[in-house]
Amino acid sequence: MQLSDFHFLLGDDGQALLAELAGVPLTAENHLRLASELRQRVGPARAQAVLETMLLRQRAQAKFSRAGAMYFTRAALEQASAEPVAAHRARRYAAAGFGTVADLGCGIGGDALALAAAADVVGVDWQPLRLAMAQENVRVYGHESSFQPLQADLLALSPLPVDALFADPGRRDEHGRRIFSVHEYRPPLRYLEGWRAPVPHQGVKVSPAIDYDELPPQAEVEFISYEGEVREGVLWFGDLRGNAGRRATLLPGGHSLTDDAPATVPLTPPRRYLYEPDGAVIRAHLVEQLGARLGAAKLDESIAYLTADTARSTPFARCFELYDAFPFQLKRLRHYLRQRNVGQVTIKKRGSPLDPDHLRRQLRLQGEERRIIFLTQVVGQPTVLIGDLWQPAAG
Repeated sequence: MQLSDFHFLLGDDGQALLAELAGVPLTAENHLRLASELRQRVGPARAQAVLETMLLRQRAQAKFSRAGAMYFTRAALEQASAEPVAAHRARRYAAAGFGTVADLGCGIGGDALALAAAADVVGVDWQPLRLAMAQENVRVYGHESSFQPLQADLLALSPLPVDALFADPGRRDEHGRRIFSVHEYRPPLRYLEGWRAPVPHQGVKVSPAIDYDELPPQAEVEFISYEGEVREGVLWFGDLRGNAGRRATLLPGGHSLTDDAPATVPLTPPRRYLYEPDGAVIRAHLVEQLGARLGAAKLDESIAYLTADTARSTPFARCFELYDAFPFQLKRLRHYLRQRNVGQVTIKKRGSPLDPDHLRRQLRLQGEERRIIFLTQVVGQPTVLIGDLWQPAAG
């Protein structure tokens, strides 16, 4: 989409078309017909802009509550944080009371719309189309008076006179491949170090797969899980940094676990219950802290499963009741499941080289019962655990 096409969408004719098609889902069956009709009405480029906006608004509903009135490019939508994640981050800025915040690499405004609810925001991006979309998207959330767009190349931009900044560096190369090293981000993390003296209060979005060796020692790293999936990491500096070095946050509940207190847990054989920590807890290296909170032990020093004699509800892990555990052997496992009329299994693995789909075919199961199989290590030995999801007693 070109900037001129976007301006068409914002005009009366474009708005009328988008309103007319707002209730029409764009599908493989109707795409060609709609494209043909729109090309005849407004020409190829504008027709494509309308169709692209329809499609991306549909996809964005999983991220934004007001997606039906927003504007996106495909790449920017993919990189944008979900609205609840952006709102969670913005609360740190609001609590600190900053008056002005620079949003570096603001894209289509996914974070700016949350930050602008609490501060004046300077949104910086080098693409005019993204900046124009960001301005419109912030308006959709009612904060247009708090947003100032600035088109600039970040690598050539001198630090701005702001109280704090949020940065979302690009993490894909020119071919669309993911970049994992902070030294190869666009801009690289060292660029933001040059802003640290005049603007010490910083939040920097990073990949949740960031290498721990690349973590700045002065930063708090927060791993954020949204609806059970680890979505991203954030580095916090200055007054935005909390009292912890590592933090796991689970949204939408807002539960946080930190390393503010050291913890060690013993190694034991499997007990009656098994805990599977949330991915954010694992990425934040907080399995031991969770184990101490639950009164649980580890099965293996290198495996992120916890086990305990009693079950406790926790937002930080799923709990399973274990029925049996034994050294892995295909023949024994197949016999065990057939004896118990098990015909359907969910296979989870951690620390096992086995392929779950291949194993399922090898088991050749028939029966009516269901079980969950855990392929893992217990003190270095390949082990299979059999169980099911724990259900707390009602009331």
